[in-house]
Amino acid sequence: MKKLIIGLATAAAALGLAAGAQAQGYPTKPITMIVPFAAGGPTDIIARIVGDNMSKTLGQQIVIENVAGAGGTTGITRALTAAPDGYTIAMGHLGTFSAAPATYPGLKYDPINGMQAIGLAGGTPILIVARKNLEVPDLKAFIAAVKANPDKFNEAHAGLGSVSWTTCTLFKGILGVPRINAVAYRGTGPALNDLVSGQVDFMCDQIVSVAEQVRANTIRAFAVASAQRSPALPDVPTTKEAGLPEFQIEAWNGLAGPKGMPKEALDKLVDALDKALNDEGTKKRLLDLGTVLPTAEERTPAGFAALIKRDAEKLTPALSAAPKQ
Repeated sequence: MKKLIIGLATAAAALGLAAGAQAQGYPTKPITMIVPFAAGGPTDIIARIVGDNMSKTLGQQIVIENVAGAGGTTGITRALTAAPDGYTIAMGHLGTFSAAPATYPGLKYDPINGMQAIGLAGGTPILIVARKNLEVPDLKAFIAAVKANPDKFNEAHAGLGSVSWTTCTLFKGILGVPRINAVAYRGTGPALNDLVSGQVDFMCDQIVSVAEQVRANTIRAFAVASAQRSPALPDVPTTKEAGLPEFQIEAWNGLAGPKGMPKEALDKLVDALDKALNDEGTKKRLLDLGTVLPTAEERTPAGFAALIKRDAEKLTPALSAAPKQ
């Protein structure tokens, strides 16, 4: 009898431990968020702001891992080929999710059908900016000068597949001058440094990257490629106001993970992202950078997946035909 009681007690204890582990659920350890670019860039900044708040909701630390290379596709490939257990996710952007298939024909992941979208973290308006002493008064004059003498202008971008490359490729396609001299850099920072110093003439990039320099008057902003002016730079006209309504494109950052993630993990990550974007402190930090907060629908997996597909369809014709400079 004594042995039976001891056996029953042991079994009950084991069941209790199992129930406790099951109740604890996901996550039981830190989560890695891969940022496919160097630290300090716009995607990295947004990932750290959002990830910091998500950690509080999840009760586990989100650890940022910067894995740069090949226009961000190296880091995204690592994230999407990781075990689909919810412990490896990625903060990608317009380039890595919507533009990459047309930019990199041998891409090792499928952002439309081969990954799990989690949600949109924020939109980032695109600005057409130029060196301070470029002798054209506005966007219309700049466009006329570029069309007349495309070989006289140097465009800076942060590498093939970057947001700056992707959006300026679309811009040049609309102008009908796809072969403007392009200077590739290993990131937004060095490209912007050469724009400030006057070594290159213009670039297209996210407001998060260039707003501070525009405010400091070290570079000029011709227009923002959105329907409305940005509260972060209210004096900069929209492309429609400036004479190029066809050029409207917004970059964005969003979270995704490997296909086949457990529903519990996905649901908790979606909830944590939503709570982060509703937090007043986090909202202020993002808005101060010029970020556009996503709608409730865009924060959902289905809403974000639809955005990725829609922008891929918009960008693919121009990017497929563009010279890979």
